[in-house]
Amino acid sequence: MTKFEQLEAIAKKQLEIPTLEERKSDRLDFHEVSVWGLLNALERAYEAGRDAGRDEEATRAAEDAAGESI
Repeated sequence: MTKFEQLEAIAKKQLEIPTLEERKSDRLDFHEVSVWGLLNALERAYEAGRDAGRDEEATRAAEDAAGESI
């Protein structure tokens, strides 16, 4: 899943925003959201970034370990 797809999934689930694509219409591109909804969405985005960093770090460590065993 791309970064944009992850963010769009968060927006859909947490904020009930159907897409993050610009639709050139104020009524479609601007949304009223609660502060707790925004907080939840930001927390999910933070967690996704943190998890992606951990996955990247684990992959790098595994590659380094494989290189050392050769």
